[in-house]
Amino acid sequence: MRDADGYLPLREYGAIGDGRTVALVGPDGRIDWWPVPDLDCPPAFAAMVDERNGGRLELAPDAPFTTEQRYLPGTNVLETVFRTAEGSVRVTDSLNSGVAGRLPWTELARRIDGLSGTVRLRWRVAPGLQLDGSGPWVADSPSGPILRSGQATLGVRGIEHGAVAGDREITGVVVTRAGHRQLVAVVATAGEPLNLPPATDIDRRVDLSIDSWTRWTDSCDYDGRQAEVVLRSALALKLLIYSPTGAIAAAATTSLPESLAGGKNWDYRYAWVRDAAHTIRALGVVGVKEEVHAAVSWLLNTLRAHGPHVFTRLSGEVKDGHRETRSPGWRGIGPVIVGNRAAQQLQLGMFGDVFDVLRVYVDEGHVLDPATGSMLADLADLCCDQWRSRDAGIWELQEERHYTSSKIQCWQALGCAIHLADLGQIPDRRQRWRLEQQDIAEFIHTRCWNPDLGAYTWYQGTDGLDASVLLAKDFDDGPRMSSTIDVIRERLGTGPLLHRYTGADAEEGAFVACSFWMVSALARVGRVSEAAALFDEIVELASPLGLLSEMIATDDGQFLGNLPQGLTHLALILAADALDRAARDAGGAGPTG
Repeated sequence: MRDADGYLPLREYGAIGDGRTVALVGPDGRIDWWPVPDLDCPPAFAAMVDERNGGRLELAPDAPFTTEQRYLPGTNVLETVFRTAEGSVRVTDSLNSGVAGRLPWTELARRIDGLSGTVRLRWRVAPGLQLDGSGPWVADSPSGPILRSGQATLGVRGIEHGAVAGDREITGVVVTRAGHRQLVAVVATAGEPLNLPPATDIDRRVDLSIDSWTRWTDSCDYDGRQAEVVLRSALALKLLIYSPTGAIAAAATTSLPESLAGGKNWDYRYAWVRDAAHTIRALGVVGVKEEVHAAVSWLLNTLRAHGPHVFTRLSGEVKDGHRETRSPGWRGIGPVIVGNRAAQQLQLGMFGDVFDVLRVYVDEGHVLDPATGSMLADLADLCCDQWRSRDAGIWELQEERHYTSSKIQCWQALGCAIHLADLGQIPDRRQRWRLEQQDIAEFIHTRCWNPDLGAYTWYQGTDGLDASVLLAKDFDDGPRMSSTIDVIRERLGTGPLLHRYTGADAEEGAFVACSFWMVSALARVGRVSEAAALFDEIVELASPLGLLSEMIATDDGQFLGNLPQGLTHLALILAADALDRAARDAGGAGPTG
């Protein structure tokens, strides 16, 4: 459970969401992370990175207890059962939706059902300093006390919840009995009036939200390898979709450390073009339709508005720069960052990400409009102009180099552009694209392949390795890639886990998505049994709720980095799909395990 300073191991959190924001709930009933009303807003509740001043919601028995926690099947609604010597109680946590879908306000419901005996629970709604913003306060209103926190206004609603207003928080006590239902809920807006619905309406919306999640999961179409694990990852990705625009956040949090030594903390609550493209592919694997189209539209609108910009805010605005706050960080491991330094980087891999997802979109029977086709042809020309440049690479490093994976992605982009032109979906400039693609291939084979090492290297002129070359789909599925796989596993691997690049093991945990990339690469080169065994080994590293973070420590298995991490969960789905495809290609009729 929690350490002496009050911090919880990251793998113990569950995540709930409503299409605008995400809250992280501990097994002890504390909610330590909840930006309101939007995920990339200043977080009113951020005890996860500032135990003293970050703010939290509490709901737990005031006597010693044990807990059991699970997701209701097919949902992102979390159920926690508390057991004491006097009785037991079930708490259902939901960020609610409405009759027509997403609510115009944020509504967090904590339904309390007595199961046996009597249990006395204390609850608390205590906003914090929004990382290093203004302090909260309680204000009077005609409908009772409300909370102000920066631009956010919050109201507490309940059924037999015994609310007591203080100066900066609202608290209460609930006593349960078997078969009796009570409720504590928080509704919130920012920069607009606050709707204060009847508590009975909020309680009904818990059931509505459960039904909505279940219908969404039932609409998914996946019966391949480890279907339950894959669908949980799809639900994790669904949490990161910002429904007002279709943008997809990279992760739900900021500044959870990649290294216990500190200094490698980043804000991932924004929409990366790269991550969005991969997420679109992963959601397509599980048969999601509406969110895929919305995300494709967001991707194209972002390119029209900003060009090949690395990331934007969830609203679509460009987010430049970053700053350090005064918050100490999870377990005192700082800094806590708002924003991300990658905003102005050149990342050539973006070309491949964009074109790959649009090729898949068209191949599934969809049609591009003329304006989009013209924009993509211009983007392919820009790829031709820029591929010879050094860039920051997929890992967004400060030193620009000729990264192998960036060149491979440019090669992939031009191949997709040629394919789309073959189909008449974009203007025909194939002669130039073929010439440039040939030059890229020659560059990779002559400058990024090390025959003595037997591997594609991290960048031109080094013996170092980079796990992202495993993403070289279509470029090389032959002996060179198979050899590269072996060298990467030997030099970057610890058990089933992989570090990102040479030297990363001294700086940070293992990057979980890399292991799933390894699964996909093994499957593509025909080493399916190895791929299947590795896949099964990695999924066992997930939390009890089936969630995965950005990184995992190789010595003790603890989670590191932001979570839930979209890139990890989408890589899991794509790895399962690679195994399913390999089984079908080998003549199998179903999943490989």
